[in-house]
Amino acid sequence: MNMEFERKLAIPMEVKERFPVTARMAAVVEKRAAELAAIFTGADDRIVLIIGPCSADREDAMLDYLAHLRPVADKVSDKVLIVPRIYTNKPRTSGDGYKGILHQPDPTGRPDLYKGIITTRSLHMQAVRDFGFSCADEMLYPENHKYLDDLLAYVAVGARSVEDQQHRLTASGIEVPVGMKNPTSGDLSIMMNAIHTAQHKHSFIYRGWAAHSQGNPLAHAILRGYTNKQGHAMPNYHYEDLRRVYDLYQESDLKNPALIVDTNHANSGKDPFEQPRIAREVLNCRRDSDDLKGLVKGLMIESYLVDGSQPVGGTCYGQSITDACLGWEKTERLIYDIADAL
Repeated sequence: MNMEFERKLAIPMEVKERFPVTARMAAVVEKRAAELAAIFTGADDRIVLIIGPCSADREDAMLDYLAHLRPVADKVSDKVLIVPRIYTNKPRTSGDGYKGILHQPDPTGRPDLYKGIITTRSLHMQAVRDFGFSCADEMLYPENHKYLDDLLAYVAVGARSVEDQQHRLTASGIEVPVGMKNPTSGDLSIMMNAIHTAQHKHSFIYRGWAAHSQGNPLAHAILRGYTNKQGHAMPNYHYEDLRRVYDLYQESDLKNPALIVDTNHANSGKDPFEQPRIAREVLNCRRDSDDLKGLVKGLMIESYLVDGSQPVGGTCYGQSITDACLGWEKTERLIYDIADAL
C-alpha cells in the first residue's frame, strides 16, 4: 500500500473521557435538540437560521463571532432559532487547499489530525459551555461523527457527499436533524433518495462494529444551487424550485417534509453579498404559499466577522480563508430583517 501510517488516533470514547460534557452542557444540548425537532416536525413555527463562517479556520475568531451572535440570537428568539455553523472540515472539489481545522489547527502549519480532533471537540464544547449554542457541523467523514455526537444540534451532508452510501447510512443513526444537500449537478432525485435512505433502518459496518440504525425522521433537504454542464452556477431558490421540492415530498412517503435554503454557494454564485436578497425572496415565497410556509424551515447563511475572503496565511482577523462571507455588520442587519419579515 502506497501510504504511510503516522500514528494511531484516539477513538471517540477516549476523547470524550478526556473532554467530558458536563450535566449543564448536556442540558443545553438536549433543550436545543428539542427546539429543533419541534421546528422540523411543524410543532413550532419559528424558522432555523444556520449561520456562520464557511470554515471555522481559527478558534479565537470563531469564539469572537459567537460572542457577537449570542445577544442577537436572544433578541430574535421568538421568531428565529439560530444555530451557528462551526464547520471544522472543508470539502475540496479538486482535493487541494485548506481542508479545515480538523486537518490543520494552524492553517499555515502542517496537518495534525490528532490535535485537530482535540481542537474540534474543544471548539464545540466552548460554544455550548460559554455561549449556550449547540452548533452545526458538516459530516465530511462519517466515521468522525462520534467525536461530536454529544454536542451537535445539526448535521449537514454536503453536495459532494450526498450520494455516498456511508454518509446516508450514518445519517440514519443520527438523532438530530441532518440536511441533505442537492448534488453539484442539481439532480434532486439524488437528494430525495438520500433523505429516503436516512429516514429508514439499516445494518452496516461503522468504525469496525456491526451497527444497526433506527432511521432519522428529521433528515431533510437543502437546496444550494448547482453547476450546469457549461460550468455556470445555477440557482434553485426561486418559487418554482421550492415548489418542485414540495411536489417531490408529496410524491414520497417521507416523514416531516422540510427544506433549508442555502443562500450562498451556487445559489449566489459565491457572492456573499447576494445572500440578503436571496433570503428575502425565500421569505416572500413562504408568505405567498401556505404549502411553502410549511415546507421551508429555514436558511443557511455564510457569515464571519469581516466581509469577503483572503488567502491562507492572510492577516485579516475574522475574514474567511475559504469561501467569501458576509461581514458582521451586514449579518446583524440581515438577522433583524429576517425577524421583522416574519
